[in-house]
Amino acid sequence: MRLFINTLLVAAATLLATACKPDAVVPAESVDLQAPARIYPDYSNVVIPPNIAPLNFMVREEGSEFVCRISSTDGRNEVLTAAGEDGKFRIDSLEWRGILQASRGNDLEVNVYARRGDKWMHYPPFHITVATDEIDPYLTYRLIEPSYELYRQLGIYERCLTNFHERPIYENGDTYSLNNNHCVNCHTPQQYGTGGNSLFHVRGDHGGTIFIHGDRVERINMKNDSTLGNAVYPAWHPAKPWIVFSSNLTGQAFHIIDSDKIEVIDYGSDLVFYDVEENRISNITKTTVEMETFPTWAPDGKRLYYCSATFTPLGEVPDTLKGEDHTLACSDSVISHYNQVRYRLMTLDFDPSSRRFSAPHLLLDCPAMAKSATLPRVSPDGRWLLFTMGDYGQFHIWHKTSDLYIMDLHAVAQGISPAEAYRPLEAANSNNVESYHTWSSNGRWIVFSSRRDDSSYTRPYICYFDAEGKDYKPFLLPQEDPEMNLSRTKSYNIPEFAKHPVKASFDNIRRAVYDDEAVRRVKTQ
Repeated sequence: MRLFINTLLVAAATLLATACKPDAVVPAESVDLQAPARIYPDYSNVVIPPNIAPLNFMVREEGSEFVCRISSTDGRNEVLTAAGEDGKFRIDSLEWRGILQASRGNDLEVNVYARRGDKWMHYPPFHITVATDEIDPYLTYRLIEPSYELYRQLGIYERCLTNFHERPIYENGDTYSLNNNHCVNCHTPQQYGTGGNSLFHVRGDHGGTIFIHGDRVERINMKNDSTLGNAVYPAWHPAKPWIVFSSNLTGQAFHIIDSDKIEVIDYGSDLVFYDVEENRISNITKTTVEMETFPTWAPDGKRLYYCSATFTPLGEVPDTLKGEDHTLACSDSVISHYNQVRYRLMTLDFDPSSRRFSAPHLLLDCPAMAKSATLPRVSPDGRWLLFTMGDYGQFHIWHKTSDLYIMDLHAVAQGISPAEAYRPLEAANSNNVESYHTWSSNGRWIVFSSRRDDSSYTRPYICYFDAEGKDYKPFLLPQEDPEMNLSRTKSYNIPEFAKHPVKASFDNIRRAVYDDEAVRRVKTQ
């Protein structure tokens, strides 16, 4: 019923907006202005996929009505749209699709006109480049309120990038209920969803890991005596039904006086290997003073990248402390030195035939540079390693010093030092937080979380990355209402590309979450 009502409201709002919309006619006469129009989102001079939804935007300038003309550089194709006093342009989807397909590899010119009194003003045009490389058609993410008291009103959603359709994969109970207080996170598909396998975690009530295999769904209790804590950050093997998790003991600490609001910290973490078919888990690393986290596979499945911090005060926690007392002692130790914990980039070689990992190899000594790395992700062609670095810690979504960096792994293989083979992404980074990031399946697009709009909410930005390793100005996820990203009081977390939609239904997933009798317990190696 709620979905039906929401659909009616959207339809009514669309009809009302259409009824009030002025005619899209380019003024015969206009006054040329020198300053560019202020628009939101800022889509000026960006590179976009040829299969992206319309880049609807709003003009933040004085005017009683507005007209926008989008034209191809050869003048053969044109899209006209108009806006009322709110300055919101909603581009016809069929016309937009047509001009994108006709303009692959070329620029679009965007001219904006504003009416003031009986005169029309013409702003300097800006350009949009249409790439030849398409983007994966689906994006999944979590929507969550940026607060820390209750896990209310959050879920995992799937957005079709070629239009504006968004659907819930799973939501944690009724929107206004306090009886379903559990967290859901980390929706991760295997190999861009091509095999139908994916997973996400449920914390708190009905806790466990939800595995989706096509239209079949099951819940596994991943915690046992051999693991340090919960299975947290997953990395699907590219070809086999295997997953490497980091097993983390994670906590939160709040600043009293600081520009950053919160610290999310680990006070212990290891790597574990999980065989999905055998439902069996085993340790890869199990150390006291080393904290290993954020694993990710190379595309050939023969190397694992991850982050590791050496924190010697953990070795000073007495082994005589057991259970909760030991956990609290570790937590207090890390919190007391939170800004001294820094993570290196590490690798492990992997033999698929024996399922054995090598000894750890240091890739980049970030602590030696007073930096801390997280979230390594390898491009599908195996050449580029994308990661974030901040001043300390591993949960950079809260750190304004966090930026995106790229390392040329081919150069490293040819003998170039990793310290000389990495650099920041110049066009993608901002003066605010850049954190979680994912490659598209063709390696030409990156989606990442950023707080550049208002410092409070993470929103997904999409960046073109060409074959030579150059990044371009990113653009905000398009919405049917260009103001929606500001009016939606949710943060987008963990954006992941997919080539196919999740096949399992919302109801099947919900049943798996709430059926506590059907949950299976993981086996130990």
